[in-house]
Amino acid sequence: MSAASCLLTEDQFLCSICLDVFTDPVLIPCGHNFCKTCITEHWNVSVQTQCPNCKEVFNSRPELRVNTFISEMAAQFRQSAQQKASSSSSEQQAAKPGEVPCDVCTGTKLKALKSCLVCLVSYCETHLEPHLTMSGLKRHQLIDPVENLEGRMCTEHDKLLELFCKTDQMCVCMLCTVLDHKNHDVVPLKKEYEGKKAELGKTETEIQQMIRKRRLKIQEIKHSVELSEEDADREIAEGVQVFTALKESVERSQAEIIDTIKEKQRKTEKQAEGFIKELEHEICELKKRSTEVVQLSCSEDHLHLLQSFRSLNAAPPTKNWTGVRVSPPSYEGTVVRAVNQLEETISKQMKKLFEAELKRVQQSAVDVTLDPDTANPWLILSDDGKQVKLGDVWKNLPDNPERFNSCVNVLAKQSFSSGRFYYEVQVEGKTEWALGVARESINRKGNITASPQKGYWTICLRNENEYKALADPSVRLSLKSRPQKVGVFVDHEEGLVSFYDVKSAALIYSFTGCCFTEKLYPYFGPSLNLGGKNSAPLIISPVNHTE
Repeated sequence: MSAASCLLTEDQFLCSICLDVFTDPVLIPCGHNFCKTCITEHWNVSVQTQCPNCKEVFNSRPELRVNTFISEMAAQFRQSAQQKASSSSSEQQAAKPGEVPCDVCTGTKLKALKSCLVCLVSYCETHLEPHLTMSGLKRHQLIDPVENLEGRMCTEHDKLLELFCKTDQMCVCMLCTVLDHKNHDVVPLKKEYEGKKAELGKTETEIQQMIRKRRLKIQEIKHSVELSEEDADREIAEGVQVFTALKESVERSQAEIIDTIKEKQRKTEKQAEGFIKELEHEICELKKRSTEVVQLSCSEDHLHLLQSFRSLNAAPPTKNWTGVRVSPPSYEGTVVRAVNQLEETISKQMKKLFEAELKRVQQSAVDVTLDPDTANPWLILSDDGKQVKLGDVWKNLPDNPERFNSCVNVLAKQSFSSGRFYYEVQVEGKTEWALGVARESINRKGNITASPQKGYWTICLRNENEYKALADPSVRLSLKSRPQKVGVFVDHEEGLVSFYDVKSAALIYSFTGCCFTEKLYPYFGPSLNLGGKNSAPLIISPVNHTE
């Protein structure tokens, strides 16, 4: 820059209208300089022709000519500023991701230090300098660099959105608070930001917790699948082992039957061969005698005939074959005995299967206690809630909706809506009883007919030895032994309710294909005393896992 230009301050190179370095500067009669375009536009919209700085009024619009001296000085100043910006930008770093870039930089965008709310522009260190040194630009409001400055300005009042109206849930400027949002709950934008940021932080924490829970659930599901695969492999191995043993038993029994029958047939054939051989020998002897008889009958020698006749009659008599028979062997009972043996083998295998199955379902054992709020007033419950029997006195109890008021039944306190559960009940000494599960919405008032359609999955004993599954219609059960302890197992997902004779590890009955849409409660019916024959209690027993 020349010595002459150094005598001028940097402010004198700025147009007071556009606040930028002069472009085609013109000098008006009062002595002030403006950009030719700026002053022309100003006078075009102004009521009268006057200086924007000193307000001097002119009778006629002055003729505008470019001030060549000021124009040259402004051009030199602009060139010097560009060179300085170029050398400075080489020392500064480009804006990184997440940092606000300078809006003025061409080519590589440098990191912005401030944003101007008047210019709506973000400036790097170099381009910010005029705002820090020139008096006209010093009046501009600078803030920390932000992107999208236009979006941060109130469209109605052209002011910075620095407040938040909690009433209308929107950002507002200072003028908004005294106009459209008067008497509203308004807080500083920063305060609301911090609150929302804290809330977002809490939300983020909750989301991360949800993600962790779901990842744990994925692991749990995968682990369940692995366990299921192990169970499936074990079940297949056991099934193959059982069916292989049964197949071998059937094949062995079949082979034994064939060998037995063939052996009998061989004995018969051998006997027949002996008879045939003996008969053929006698035939040969008889033929010889026949020949001798013919020869003697033709002989004329009286002495020889008489002597030979005596020796002929002295020959050993032949066997009397009249009663000799070859009787076919008897096969009666051969197949039956083989099938019986096979049945015993299958029964042993079935017992092993049921023992293994009972052992598995016992792993789902739960603690069950009786609920006095559901018990019929005739019933007596033990203090520990593990026993129930019929009493002799009707207790005056509240007739709440959960209580059975006619049938002598009681439910457990515990309910189950998913998974598997198992419990055991001692029925020893009783001549009548009913056990199973019932859904929550069953009818508990008046006479009740139990069936799956009405929400009951139960079996019962009637008349000392009549066992039934209360299906629709009921199913008569034929049991090899009288159960002393009954196990009840429920699998929600499989829709299964099974009953076991615990002592003999035998399956009594299974309800399959059940649809459970409500909570299930263990169900107990000790039945009437029947003159003291059925006074023994139903006892919920601890589960002793079979070995």
